[in-house]
Amino acid sequence: MKEVWVYIEQEEGKIHPVSFELLGVAQRLASDLSGRVSALLLGYKVEDIIDEIFAYGAEKIYYLDHQVLSYYRHIPYVKGASELAKKYKPEIFLIGATPLGRDLAGGVATHLETGLTADVTELSIDSETGQLLMTRPAYGGNIMATIVCPHHRPQMATVRPRIFPVPERKSSIKGELIRESVELHEDEAKVKRLAFIPKEKAVNLEYAEVIVAGGKGIGSKDGFSLLAELAKELKGELGASRLAVEAHWIGYEHQVGQTGKTVRPKVYLAFGISGAIQHRAGMQNSDFIVAVNTDPEAPIFQIANLGIVGDWKKVAEALLFAIRKERSTDG
Repeated sequence: MKEVWVYIEQEEGKIHPVSFELLGVAQRLASDLSGRVSALLLGYKVEDIIDEIFAYGAEKIYYLDHQVLSYYRHIPYVKGASELAKKYKPEIFLIGATPLGRDLAGGVATHLETGLTADVTELSIDSETGQLLMTRPAYGGNIMATIVCPHHRPQMATVRPRIFPVPERKSSIKGELIRESVELHEDEAKVKRLAFIPKEKAVNLEYAEVIVAGGKGIGSKDGFSLLAELAKELKGELGASRLAVEAHWIGYEHQVGQTGKTVRPKVYLAFGISGAIQHRAGMQNSDFIVAVNTDPEAPIFQIANLGIVGDWKKVAEALLFAIRKERSTDG
């Protein structure tokens, strides 16, 4: 039976949400192949998360437990994942396009002598050939390229977080656990963690529940200061279109779109964003979209749940005033 593998990214026993998203899409791919969903879990004494992996759709888990894997390092993790993939020969191998996942995937693909499609935004099975169709932005996001790997296995892809929804959790579901062993040695790792310094709060667009985003229509870098205040009041994150980033009004880490982050917030407020295809592809799955633009024909209004034709600054200031007034009254 053909297996669709999902790498379960975990750090200190906490599963990255992208792993659940991949288990969801893996169920669809496995169904089209008449196969099954299997998960690959590497770590040290992380048995506590096994039931959670089954609950989100894994039918089988290959678990490699070793002290050398107590925290992520490229060489031992690549060796462990590669050895098990060589042994069990999955048809498809999906890894989250996180910093850790990107580092791991390149090494595994090299060891397995197979292809790797990075930052995939769409996955499907060709009904005629049974091959995995992996679609990703190309040429700066101006076109979408569909890539196949016809002659090598597994077919590998790193998939952006928040592209696919998290499947329904079914706590009663159990599967087959296979405990594996690979010969690993501490001196092979080449690096050792001497201390851990928590990083300062970073931009967390992918998993933000509220995003306040600005585009070229904001007019200048100063406009983002007002949007940052609004985002703070809403306990959200600050986003931007590609044009605003290219104008150097805000950093790339805030960019939403095919060449930026893909997001699924509960509320997405778009100020001065025209809504080009490149941007819409990164935020169109938001639960509720509010768009403010002076152009009534702006494409963003085609997908907005609420559209306001008007000056973005007046709307943002009025919203900020109303929120603060409401909170002061409650207090």
